[in-house]
Amino acid sequence: MKVTTRIRALAGIAFALSAAGAAWAADYKVGFITSLSGPVSSLGIPYEKGMKAALSYKSELNGRKIQLVQLDDASDPSTAARNARKMIDEDKVDVIIGTAGSPGALAIAAVARETKTPLISIANANLPGEEGSWMVTLPQPAPLMLSAVVEQMKKSGVKTVGYIGFSDAWGDLVYDALTKSAPAAGIKVVSNERYARADASVTGQVLKIVALKPDAVITGTSGTPGALPYLALQERGYKGQIYGMHALINPDFVRVGGNAVEGLLAPTGPVIVAEQLPDSNPIRKTSMDFRAAYQKANGAAPTDAFSAYTFDAWLLFLDAAQRTKAEPGTPAFRAALRDSIVSTKELVGTHSVYNFKPTDRYGSDDRSRVVVKLEKGQWKLVP
Repeated sequence: MKVTTRIRALAGIAFALSAAGAAWAADYKVGFITSLSGPVSSLGIPYEKGMKAALSYKSELNGRKIQLVQLDDASDPSTAARNARKMIDEDKVDVIIGTAGSPGALAIAAVARETKTPLISIANANLPGEEGSWMVTLPQPAPLMLSAVVEQMKKSGVKTVGYIGFSDAWGDLVYDALTKSAPAAGIKVVSNERYARADASVTGQVLKIVALKPDAVITGTSGTPGALPYLALQERGYKGQIYGMHALINPDFVRVGGNAVEGLLAPTGPVIVAEQLPDSNPIRKTSMDFRAAYQKANGAAPTDAFSAYTFDAWLLFLDAAQRTKAEPGTPAFRAALRDSIVSTKELVGTHSVYNFKPTDRYGSDDRSRVVVKLEKGQWKLVP
């Protein structure tokens, strides 16, 4: 009798442990990589704050908890790739969200493809064909956003424009988009100057641009390093119109740029001017929900565009996971989740109403862009 009782007790303990283990294994696991240090940290820190807002907004799905695994890549693409591999091999994440810079996102994409793990990129990164088959990108593509800037240039009578951008993938994306859209609007691109994100000066490059006397200057930059060209242009007495891209919508950029960036025109997602949108715009409500979650999680209102991309990545994961039937933590789930992500239809986020296709990395359309002007440190919607 004692032996039988002991066997039953051990069996009960084993069953309880097994059930507990199964419940733990059934949780969703999300890997999050951002840049909390290094030259891209002015973007990476807002991304982290956006993730805090996302967790505050919703941390369970289908009766399962969502576990978050977070690592800092220190603004280094190699570290970003190692982080991704660690998360996949050791932590068994179902999806990766990251990172703050385009080079890092491209490095993660290579690991995602090799390991067949979905990547939701929160930096503007694009890989064609099979190379990018396991990734989608939330920031609006450069051609879509740049076309809005070129429209403003044409309205203002700009005939020549100087370009200066980062000497990396983001700088290339903006320049390529500019050279494709500007000529059709009767605008000549007169320069292609570059600098590294970690550079402390761009005086030489700006001197060349100013000597060409362009009607306007646009940059392909982001974050606080993106303020350098505007500061140098002001020092050289440049009086033409200044433009930028959506990667500059950041309070640190405004702080560092100061008077040199006053009057800057840039495209951005609707979330930046949510309260200026009509009530009929569906993005307004989602954006206000994001602001409430951000306030709750961070104790202050959001003042940047980047934290909202992380929030949208979370919404995309929630929507796709809701439609995925396989068991989390398995290769089958990761593959099915990827299929769910790339078949997303009319998902309302803070930056866009997202529609993805298996052959298209980006999910944004014209609803994802507005043009804003910096006036006394505040972004104002341009009609």
